Amino acid sequence: MGKKKILVVGGVAGGASAAARARRLDETSSIIVFEKGPHVSYSNCCLPYFLDRTIRKSDDLILMDPEQFRKKYNIEVRTKSEVVKIDRDKKTVTVKDLLKGESYEESYDHLILSPGARPVVPGSIKGADGENVFTVRNVVDIAALDAFLHEKKAQNVVVTGGGFIGCEITESLVHAGYHVALVESQDQILSNFDPDMVQILHKELLDNGVDLKISRRVTEIRKDAVVLENGEELPSDAVVMAAGMVPESELARNAGLEIGSTGGIKVDSSMRTSDPFIYAVGDAAETVHLLTKEPLRLALAWPAQMQARAAADDIYGIRSSAKGYIGSSVTRVFSQYAASTGLSEKEAQKAGFRFDAVWVIPSDKVSLMPGSRPIHLKLIFEVPTGRLLGAQSIAPNSPDRRVDVIAALIGLGGTVDDLKLAELCYAPVVGTAKDAVHMAALVAENLLAGRFKQVPLTKVRQLVEEKACIIDVREEGEFAAGHLIGSVNIPLSQLRQRTDEIPKDRPIYLHCRSSQRSYNAVMALNGLGFGNVHNISGSYLAISIYEAMQERLYGKKKIVTEYNFK
Repeated sequence: MGKKKILVVGGVAGGASAAARARRLDETSSIIVFEKGPHVSYSNCCLPYFLDRTIRKSDDLILMDPEQFRKKYNIEVRTKSEVVKIDRDKKTVTVKDLLKGESYEESYDHLILSPGARPVVPGSIKGADGENVFTVRNVVDIAALDAFLHEKKAQNVVVTGGGFIGCEITESLVHAGYHVALVESQDQILSNFDPDMVQILHKELLDNGVDLKISRRVTEIRKDAVVLENGEELPSDAVVMAAGMVPESELARNAGLEIGSTGGIKVDSSMRTSDPFIYAVGDAAETVHLLTKEPLRLALAWPAQMQARAAADDIYGIRSSAKGYIGSSVTRVFSQYAASTGLSEKEAQKAGFRFDAVWVIPSDKVSLMPGSRPIHLKLIFEVPTGRLLGAQSIAPNSPDRRVDVIAALIGLGGTVDDLKLAELCYAPVVGTAKDAVHMAALVAENLLAGRFKQVPLTKVRQLVEEKACIIDVREEGEFAAGHLIGSVNIPLSQLRQRTDEIPKDRPIYLHCRSSQRSYNAVMALNGLGFGNVHNISGSYLAISIYEAMQERLYGKKKIVTEYNFK
């Protein structure tokens, strides 16, 4: 095999993992990691949680220092060392020692690039370079933000950007006692969720005192305020810019390596770039989406870990079988955990799939058990094949477990039928015998078979405005506590005795609290000769959350007498 010399640029998740894997495969190689920052192998995913002292000390975020790398792995780590140039012909890199201000060359047999991505700071925002403006990329950044907040005795913080980092920073700041405004230029936070599902998270932010501003852009940052494009001023002692990340691909671009359409470094399934001796992993690498086959750049830890392993393996002749990624992720927004995988409805539509979606709200465990809570699960599947395309789930408990099951099946080309037959663990304290994923699969199966029809909750406002025939099959007390304007209450327990009140010459739309009773009502009416009956997906619980946000965030007229969130 011969002794190799492997250089790694970037010492966080991807770079550190690639170096460690290479060492496990070969004890004799010379492995050097260059990191331009002061720390190597730190937990960047945990950075936000230092602000509320979930992580008690900033030093706790540092997982391993250079000396530990040397002792445990016989890997040399050089911090404060920036690789500024690659000479592919000579197979050397130019390294700038940021402490000494000197540069030198280092040769390589194989080079692994893991430079990561940097936060976007729009130059169009006046005052974006002020001392009260921060980004969060590493331990130094989060420590500086925390120190500034305490030194200035800050009370108000504005966070720009409603992605993972923005939401996590917002939550941590609120827990730390600050008043937070979250500004998002798009019409929703977390773009991996569909507009209907994400309203659950919008409500969660508002319920926890966050001043949520969507479809708003920041135009100016002052010492004591942030100015939005509509002229609104938000009081602010500090601003956290979390409006997105761009890949650090300049080093690769200047070396003549191929850059993909996403701005990431283009690689094959083994993470090899257009130069056979150079690899790229992590946030700066452009891979491919498993389902759409389109270019994809993922800023997620698991793909970075797998890519790092694939790159190190390939150096030693172990080929990767990776076929692409689907972007499985989970985050927490106060009391709600939000998990997603694969394609959302909007992404499936953009990719040209013929698809349908179901939304179920079963209990996360047996309803008799203390602490049982609803779990919102949306499943997207191809029509007519039933192939699984994606899922989104939001709940206080374990939505990630459900999404993980679906993600695994998507990776295997699984279908609705495969999901229906998935054998899962069950005990009353942790789940139900027919889990949420089974419920979603069964509803999807019925739709594919044409056993019933449904409409999404996003169509309910139109139905109300058109004075459609909407029948609420909840019990009378539930109806009295809040209902859709213009709807008629015929409880499921009375339905068969009151069919003469239901018209047969127009479409009928049924709902209950979570769509289970209304599904039974739909099937009963179908069996009794009513031919144009629809179930409203999500029913009153999902309608209430969605429409409350339509009123509060988008200024739309209320279409219910009272909302019901339980």
